Amino acid sequence: MIHLAKYSFLLIIFSFSITYSQKLNSFEVNGNFDFDDSQYLEWSGININQNYFAGVLDSVKSRIAKNILRYGYFYIVFENDSLIISPDSLTFAIILDIIENTPIVIDKILFTNLDSTNYNPIIDQFEYLKGQKLNKESIELNIEQLLIEYENSGHPFARIIISSVNVYYDSVKEENIADLYLRLESGNENKIDKIEITGNTSTKDYVILRELRFETGSPYIQKQIDELPQRLNRLRFFESVQIPKFYINSKKEGVLLIDVKEKNTNNFDGIIGYIPPGKNERSGYVTGLINISLRNLFGTGRAAAIKWNKYDRKSQELDLKYLEPWFLGYPFNINLNLYQRIQDSTYVQRRLEGAIEYLATEDISGSVSISSETVVPTIRVKPVFTVYNSSYITTGFNLKIDTRDDPYSPTQGLLFINSYSYSRKKINGPVEYISPTLETSVNLQRFSVSFNFFYELFSRQVVAIGVNGRELRSTSFENSDLFRLGGTNTLRGYREEQFIGSRIFWSNLEYRALLTRRSFAFLFFDTGYYLRPAEEEKNILKTEDFLYGFGLGLNIETALGVLRVSYALGKGDTFSDGKIHFGVLNEF
Repeated sequence: MIHLAKYSFLLIIFSFSITYSQKLNSFEVNGNFDFDDSQYLEWSGININQNYFAGVLDSVKSRIAKNILRYGYFYIVFENDSLIISPDSLTFAIILDIIENTPIVIDKILFTNLDSTNYNPIIDQFEYLKGQKLNKESIELNIEQLLIEYENSGHPFARIIISSVNVYYDSVKEENIADLYLRLESGNENKIDKIEITGNTSTKDYVILRELRFETGSPYIQKQIDELPQRLNRLRFFESVQIPKFYINSKKEGVLLIDVKEKNTNNFDGIIGYIPPGKNERSGYVTGLINISLRNLFGTGRAAAIKWNKYDRKSQELDLKYLEPWFLGYPFNINLNLYQRIQDSTYVQRRLEGAIEYLATEDISGSVSISSETVVPTIRVKPVFTVYNSSYITTGFNLKIDTRDDPYSPTQGLLFINSYSYSRKKINGPVEYISPTLETSVNLQRFSVSFNFFYELFSRQVVAIGVNGRELRSTSFENSDLFRLGGTNTLRGYREEQFIGSRIFWSNLEYRALLTRRSFAFLFFDTGYYLRPAEEEKNILKTEDFLYGFGLGLNIETALGVLRVSYALGKGDTFSDGKIHFGVLNEF
């Protein structure tokens, strides 16, 4: 008896394993005219080679019926459907015999609570549905579009109710007909009477309000309200701002509630090192980088930045910036900049610059600038020519278009910057190197263009494309006049400012995977080109090259600021030659 029970149990297990391993090898539909077999297979929710499961036929019919209803086929009939198991019990087939019948067609669309005096022309968009199949998605899409129109015309609480659907058979047309009865409740027209701001512990209310460019008493327009977070994000004072909320208070006033969460706006990036003396040197020297950015002084939106960079024993850079936003309450920004560069034992370059930027719209701005610059060669015990003692007066203008949805980690939009400057250069010395044929008064023109485009391919997957070009035009120029290429912000895989030229170009292609709203990992491919024309009188040969770099990196938002680190390989580099670029994103 025990042996019999054991063999019976094994037989049950064996039979179950055969049934479980049966796979679907054929799916056939008979009687279908408007949809092919592949469409029915997709609706069924199963796939060829799928394992058998109990109730598979009922599940298939239920899913098909649910999906075909969305297209107006309410009278589909299943008859003589069958599930056939192969003789070897390894596969099974499904055969469906159906009658699709005629679909339901929309004949009339009636708004029960409208008359000729308040009939809105927007509702005409429903007219094209007449004569179409009763498609759930099409009806919902039209309702959504109509509600958006009402939201953009001062009716944020509008709603549309499907009161009833009258379905009947029209013997003359020989069709199944449906009449839709809709009820539109537009509500009262609302205005934004007050703006409330919460979460700004240090930033003044007026700083936020002026950036919104939104006046109280304006009608409620959803499209404009949806754009407000983008404007506030550009301040870079807050975490990613959400779409404001709207409500009616006890006084029947329309209140727009803007909730922000402030972030650290003061960034410090620095590293200090000491290089010990070499074999023939008496002392070592300090090297390093200090970058301080204060972007919201006293909550007023004013900004200041200090950057000090010592490259080696004899080369260093100092850059001071200040921003006065919305000067005297008008949409004008005042920018001041003091820059000094000591280039090894060659020259000292100083520049004082001022600019006025007009904020034409939320996305477009233009600026004019003027600067004074001097280049003074280093005095040597034994006179050797390095650069001329020269002075510059430069004027220029700049056009900027910025439609990015977020300055830290944009998922859509573009950033376009185009600038032009004209410099009058006067050579003052050294006297011993000024020949009668030398031009002591030189004109320089600089052209600059940058275009960055951002597009979200899939959810949290962003492509960023950047194209940049610089060109200097002049009959004569020196090293201090030239553009510099290479490093974190231009061509990765090379040292900072490794190449100089009168004409440079670089492009950046990044594929970004968002980890959080403002942090992402990325793969990149950069290209770059530089041209240094020949100057025979100075024994300088023409140099030019096309370069590329590629690698990967991380962009991480921290309390200290947005940190960017990348590992890059340049043209011809091996893995051990790769360079690590690290720094805090410049937020001034």
